[in-house]
Amino acid sequence: MAKDHTPSRTYHDISKRYPEVIAALENLGTTVRGLGPLDEKTSQLVQLAAAAASRSEGSVHSHTRRALKAGATREEIYHTLLLLISTVGFPQAMAAISWCRDILEGEGGE
Repeated sequence: MAKDHTPSRTYHDISKRYPEVIAALENLGTTVRGLGPLDEKTSQLVQLAAAAASRSEGSVHSHTRRALKAGATREEIYHTLLLLISTVGFPQAMAAISWCRDILEGEGGE
């Protein structure tokens, strides 16, 4: 399971300067996840795929941590990203996997 982590310097700075924005963002995420039938793990895997498709390394890191915390296995995380090959392409899927491995290897080994 992933260890607690320190938010990025940019996230930390923005959360100090604009706490209302971060609170609203966190509230929106919690609200949307709570509206539907998907469980927390599935929701985090969907958000991981979206982060990968949008080429956001920081979001891939964050949603990898969140997916692990929600109970996703390494195999489920890798499968989520492999499923993107036919949609976003092999190079982008491999980039996302490399970002994901930053977390998987850095927080508990592989």
